Formats: sequence, C-alpha cells, structure tokens
Amino acid sequence: MIISKTPFRISFFGGGSDYPEWYQKFGGEVISTTINKYLYISLRRPPKFYKYKYRILYSKDEMVGSINKIQHKPVREMLKYFRIKGGMEVHYDADLPARSGIGSSSAFVVGFLSNLLTIQKKIINKKILATQSIFLEKDILKEVVGSQDQVACAYGGFNNIKFLKNGSFLVKKITIDLEKKNFLEGNLFLVYSAIQRSAQTVAKSFVQDLTSKKIREIQNINIILEDAKKLIKSKNLSLFGELLNESWMLKRSLSNKVSTNKLDELYNLALESGASGGKLLGAGGGGFFVFYVKKLNQKKFLEKMKKIIVLPIKFDNEGSQIIADTHTDY
Repeated sequence: MIISKTPFRISFFGGGSDYPEWYQKFGGEVISTTINKYLYISLRRPPKFYKYKYRILYSKDEMVGSINKIQHKPVREMLKYFRIKGGMEVHYDADLPARSGIGSSSAFVVGFLSNLLTIQKKIINKKILATQSIFLEKDILKEVVGSQDQVACAYGGFNNIKFLKNGSFLVKKITIDLEKKNFLEGNLFLVYSAIQRSAQTVAKSFVQDLTSKKIREIQNINIILEDAKKLIKSKNLSLFGELLNESWMLKRSLSNKVSTNKLDELYNLALESGASGGKLLGAGGGGFFVFYVKKLNQKKFLEKMKKIIVLPIKFDNEGSQIIADTHTDY
C-alpha cells in the first residue's frame, strides 16, 4: 500500500492573478500558506479474489471492471494518462470537506500524482509535482483552475509564489521568526459557511471575460499584495486583517457569483463579533472564510460564533509527501 499526505492551503493575497488566462498576459503573484489539515490517498493492487478490478472509495464506493466505468473524473483520467493497468484500489480521506475553497481538488491531484509516480518508480520532487499537477488539471481534466493551489500543496509552507508570462513559476519561502509565526497563527481562524460549491462555475464567471474593469480590479488586488509583503516584513502584523478585508472587497466585485447574501451575512457577523477582517477562500461562492481576530477580541468572537464551525489553524511546512510505501509488487 502507498499512502500520500497532502496539506490544504489558505490563500491570503493575490488570488485571481494565478489563472493562466491572467498571468500569461500580465504575470501573477500570490501569498499563501499550507495548514495542518490534510488529504490522504491510499493506493494498492486489489487482491485477486475480489470480483471488481477497480475500487474508488470517497463519498461514494465505486467497484467496477474497467477504468472507463470509473465515475471519479481525476482518478479515471489520471489512471488512463499514466496507463496504469492491472486493477487498483484508491481510498480518499480528508480532514476538511471538498469544494470548500481550501484547494482540495488540486490537493487530490497532487497527492494522487505522488502515488502514481511512486508506483511507476519515477523521480518525485516538489517542482515535478507542481508542474505536472498544473498540466493535468488544465490540459487533461480540462478544468478552469488557477495554478497556485498545485504549487502550494506540492511545496508546503508560507510562500510568495510568482507566476511568469512564459508559464513557469518561482517559489520564495517567506521567512518569519517563531514569535511572529505564532502570533499570526494565533490570530487566524477558519470559519465554515456550510456551503459547498463548484469552483468551476465561479471561476468561469470572471476568468474567461477579462474586461478592462476586471483587469483594474485584479491589478488593485496585486497592489494590496505589495502592501502585505511590506507588512509581513515589519515588526507589527496588527493590520493583517484590514488588508484581508480590502482584498475580499475587491475580489467579491469581480463577479456576482463570488459572494451571496448568506455569505455576506456571515462575513458581517464575524466583523461584528470582533474580527478585523477576512476573506472567502478559493474562487468564491461558499466554503471557508479565513478571519484575523486580535487576541483581545477572541473570547467575544468565539462566543458569538459558537453555532458555526470555527477552527484554529497552524501552518504546514512539508508539502505533499509519501508517508507509507509497503507495496513491492507494482
């Protein structure tokens, strides 16, 4: 059995500029971190006495005789692309729900790619995982996706990721001392909206039609990113929440599908409860918010938000990795 462990990510600043439709014209840049919430994929050859050839276990339990009958699109298409034959069992488990803005789709592709490369005894490193995952999602799965999630999940850590016009990317680790890291982690909370959505629908609403207005808005998002870089280098991170708020206000103006009345109500409740700012993660439409809440407001915040799922977070530094490989008959 081969088991991969891949972290989910939080994107703080620059989201939108990581779509190829944008950065191949203008370049792009994001600030993000992976967190201590993970996606696990186990892979093994099924025992010969089972009637099925392929079993895919996630929210469904698929047991089929051929690859083409697999309903789970990433599993089906990646098994076909890598020409994996002889049957396969794939089990998926995660600490957070899918379709919730924490990069779960890309985390799955990165993790499953790591499993498949291990089965084929191919070289695996962070650059290979990120680059091939971007290719698989865009060109094989035909998804309308950005490129930051694959890079973040593959590399892990608190990073400044730049996307170049030629399609390549650069990853620069953001170095902060332990005291500042603990301070930032201690003031950040995930808040679950309980709305699961398709990022495809939301992304298509603003990516495929880059009007001059949308171009200006994404450029403004990148101005906030520059302010964030200066803030992170400074001694005082107390304005981190206000910058998240500015970024969210710009992002929600990109399309009427990015937010909803229910999401706006939840965001306003968080602010009234003591958060100084936050943003919806992912393309929009649902999933998790991240909020910055100063220590003196956290007791009030947690009390006011007690009927909603609120999670503290810690940063992850490892990225996707194989944590078990006991299968010798590949």
